[in-house]
Amino acid sequence: MKKTSYLLVSAALSAFLPAAALAQTAPAPTNTPVENAATDPANANDDIVVTGTSRPERRLTTSISISALDSAQIAQTAPLGSADLVRNVPGLRSEASGGEGNANIAVRGLPVASGGAKFVQFQEDGLPVLNFGDIAFATADAFVRPDNNVQRVEVVRGGSASTFTSNAPGAIINFISKTGTTRGGNIALTKGIDFNRTRIDADYGAPIGGDWSFHIGGFYRIGDGVKDIGYNAEKGGQIKANVTRKFANGFVRINGKFLDDRSPVYIPVPIRNTGSNSDPKFSAFPGFDPKSDPLQSPYFRSDLAVGLNGRRIRTDVADGYRTKVRGIGGEASFDLGGGWNVDEKLNYAKNSGGFTSPYAANVNTAASFATSIGGAGATLRYANGPNAGQTIANPGALNGNGLASNSLLFNVTLDDFTNVTNILTLGKDLDGGSIGSGSVTLGYFKSYQAVKMDWHWNSYLQEVSGNRPALLDVYNAAGQIQTQGGLIAYGEPVFGNCCARYYDVDYKIDAPYIAATWKAGRLNLDGSVRWNSSKADGIYASNNGLTTLDVDQDGSIQVPERSVPVVSLANAKPVDYRKNYFTWSVGANYELQTDLALFARVSRGARFNADRVLFGGGVRDNGSIADDVAVNFVNQQEAGVKYRSGGFFANVTAFRATTAESNEIIIPQQRTINNKYRSYGVELEGGLNYGIFQLTGGATYTHARIVESEVTPALNGNTPYRQAALIFQASPQIAIDGFKLGANFIGTTSSYASDVNQLKIPGYVMTGAFASYAITPALQVSVNAQNLFNVLAITELGLSGDTLPTNGINTARAFPGRNISATIGLKF
Repeated sequence: MKKTSYLLVSAALSAFLPAAALAQTAPAPTNTPVENAATDPANANDDIVVTGTSRPERRLTTSISISALDSAQIAQTAPLGSADLVRNVPGLRSEASGGEGNANIAVRGLPVASGGAKFVQFQEDGLPVLNFGDIAFATADAFVRPDNNVQRVEVVRGGSASTFTSNAPGAIINFISKTGTTRGGNIALTKGIDFNRTRIDADYGAPIGGDWSFHIGGFYRIGDGVKDIGYNAEKGGQIKANVTRKFANGFVRINGKFLDDRSPVYIPVPIRNTGSNSDPKFSAFPGFDPKSDPLQSPYFRSDLAVGLNGRRIRTDVADGYRTKVRGIGGEASFDLGGGWNVDEKLNYAKNSGGFTSPYAANVNTAASFATSIGGAGATLRYANGPNAGQTIANPGALNGNGLASNSLLFNVTLDDFTNVTNILTLGKDLDGGSIGSGSVTLGYFKSYQAVKMDWHWNSYLQEVSGNRPALLDVYNAAGQIQTQGGLIAYGEPVFGNCCARYYDVDYKIDAPYIAATWKAGRLNLDGSVRWNSSKADGIYASNNGLTTLDVDQDGSIQVPERSVPVVSLANAKPVDYRKNYFTWSVGANYELQTDLALFARVSRGARFNADRVLFGGGVRDNGSIADDVAVNFVNQQEAGVKYRSGGFFANVTAFRATTAESNEIIIPQQRTINNKYRSYGVELEGGLNYGIFQLTGGATYTHARIVESEVTPALNGNTPYRQAALIFQASPQIAIDGFKLGANFIGTTSSYASDVNQLKIPGYVMTGAFASYAITPALQVSVNAQNLFNVLAITELGLSGDTLPTNGINTARAFPGRNISATIGLKF
């Protein structure tokens, strides 16, 4: 059954709802519209949340850990992307150093073994953006763009995330849209002060008559981005809109989304690494700063690769991370009378794009590359750029560092990542008289996710320069060229040509669930059970050896064309398996008094693995898969206290989690892992609103360990890589007569660069700052700075992660250096 049948079923379910509107004239449901919910976390006695619950609930009285960021907080932090935004949420470790997508996100010690956000789901208005958070080169955060359309973002950690959606036992990150319940709009122009970006944001919404409302908004931007690439690496935008029709007993809403955006991808680049494993020192090489200098260059714009069945693929490297979404959906909610209510949500999103970025797979002296590629007596020449054709007489002095990079061009065509999701729920309010009241909700989640992509990587030789790096050619002692316009090889010999690949798999999920709540005096109880039936069906293929191929079709075979990996469907393997499993969650909240509550929760969630287990032996030759490889279960317990009074709130939560992880790691070497993990810790969140001063902040202490490694037993007892013991954030601000001044501090202690637990990544504190002034009630100007003190904040090491490199050469991905922007905005 393909996505067409999913649409037909969803449409049939949706057709019932308008009839319900005509048949009923009962009062409007008690569900509080999101735009009317309180958004000041420091005045949260009536703060209503809708994510991870069967009904809208006050945060104080829920038994889940949930945070919310409103539109004002989003604007003040000026996030680089959706994953950067949630760095301000306790419990989340968001490595948002890769640009506007491609982030790694961990929750409460649950591992990020191979990239992405395996146990996390990004949602828009309660529906998944993608069903899997860790699809290679198609991470869900890349398909979400925070802009003025967002009313608030709700983040549930653990708990009910196991049962109110599929594949997100760690966290749900829900971007909730404005719907035009309040008349008004904004238009803003943002300009980079010390970097090249121009962006315009606009939105407007309003009621229309008594029963209709609408909202429309979006953005467009263009520029180099926060690193000096030398061309328009950022180019594109988004438009979102919705229209709502209210009835006496509910509403129907239609929404649409159009996204076509390009942004640069920042992945590990050369860095000097000295000191010791326990006390490493990281610094810039002469002529190349990892905070501001990319390997992207105007002299590295075109790539010719070989795709499926020998198809030639020409790529503009400037496309970077291109994400395209054509989406349409609907939502309806009705009170049927007699305590019954029905809700329907449906979304169809045609997702596609591409991922293109150079990765420094090997960095060494330029002279050593000349010898290894061309043999003794080989020389280097510039392949392009202002010095094209010139011989490099002294490679040891090249750019003051004498280095070159074997840069793999990660080039992936994201052909089809269509997501179709429908959620239908039927609820009944229960009145137990003197023993309390509650509700029962029956739900059915049905979803389709396509994963269709073509990997075609090539290997290039680049100079290591912060000033528009050029490609290099190698000539042997006889003067014969050994490369091809800077191209060392088709494919990636440095990784054993592992990664010429093709994926075409459909994933389908059917998940009925039941949730119940009961309130008796000060005690709130809730529980939910979900039955997941997940199906994988399709094919995958990799290259079967190397062949000679005239790739550029010029009639001659050059050196790189003598060994070309080609993926053929004749070598495709099947994917054909279904797994059925239960998840559940039970929680309790007890109000000691009106502003103080205790809560506890026990949950068992699961993650159905997708593309990450296809290669590396995860799927058998007949398309089947072992149960423990297909599904990784997550067991979680948490307990805590919540306090809210006037302008102050505080949450303290102790947590524990265990899980298993089956995954494939490609970089820095291809391998399969099958580990068991355990973590426990404490999560703090608080806020204060006192006169002109406001403060929000949080901290998370995590003790995480690899309990058992099936593949590498020597790792038993080690800390998962890049998992710091402490992460923290704080955002103070003052507001006086239209003037606001604030800061945003995000920090982490040190962590290990790999599971081997030898070489460390230093901790850091990054500081953001903002200032705004309301010239009139409608006109405002503001300045925002990211990484104000230009600290070197490393999130991962690439070339040598296990131990300190003996030659002092490593690669790292770090957050961009200081970048400052100014905005002028008009409210109307």
